[in-house]
Amino acid sequence: MKNKKSSNPSRKPDIKRSHSTEKDTTINADSNASKGERIQKVLARGGIASRREIERWIGEGRLSVNGVKVVPGLLLNPGDQVQINGRVVNWEKYTHQPTQVIVYNKPTGEVVTRRDPQGRPVVFSKLPKLDIGRWISVGRLDINTSGLLLLTNNGELANRLMHPSAEVDREYAVRILGEVPDEMIKLLKSGVELEDGKAHFNDLQFFSGEGANKWFHVVVKEGRNRLVRRLWESQGVTVSRLMRVRYGPAVLPTNVRAKDYYELNAKELAILMGFVGMEEEKALKPALRRK
Repeated sequence: MKNKKSSNPSRKPDIKRSHSTEKDTTINADSNASKGERIQKVLARGGIASRREIERWIGEGRLSVNGVKVVPGLLLNPGDQVQINGRVVNWEKYTHQPTQVIVYNKPTGEVVTRRDPQGRPVVFSKLPKLDIGRWISVGRLDINTSGLLLLTNNGELANRLMHPSAEVDREYAVRILGEVPDEMIKLLKSGVELEDGKAHFNDLQFFSGEGANKWFHVVVKEGRNRLVRRLWESQGVTVSRLMRVRYGPAVLPTNVRAKDYYELNAKELAILMGFVGMEEEKALKPALRRK
């Protein structure tokens, strides 16, 4: 996941429904066979929801296996019938689903959602077809922010990459309109008080430009809404362009144009999965099908 040298601001600088009646009983993790795989892990990998959300569903009694309500930790075995809100889920296909990850170069004007009530262009309509499962976005970019958007069919991987405890670097190229003295840089790196708490840039480096418009590269380790813009705007300067260029070890390739994507190869995928403590997969990945 390396970039060639380029004058482009995205180049990374050297910075540090079938129903059945459920029984009024509950199945726990110890009451089924010890072979199988945890239900949260299987459903999360298939993109049904995050493990945390699946656990919430289980707590609400929305999941059953073979007609019996379950609790977190249940191991699924071949032939088990899983239902969510009474709808049968074909979970076994997810046990053979190789992980796939793509880097999508999102343009401004697109929203990171599957459907938009306002009729705006949506990211998911531009993505390649998957034979199994669905794409899950790793975080979001607002409509006015462009650049790297990671998407995967592995819900567990997406959850780990987004979890606050991971503190994953998110690097942005930012074009600023206004003066940026050294004192401002020091303050933005040490921390400023925003409406939702104190925040700071983990790194901030001048990149290029003269006069009123200058490019900087910044790094944050949290995904608060519009955090990069709000930090700059707290100092009275305007962000005229914002582009994400890196998420953890994944970098936006310079040859991937807006509205196009790049699929991580086996080595890059192994690095990304290892980065969040997931075991490297040995299975070959199926080819993506363009729309």
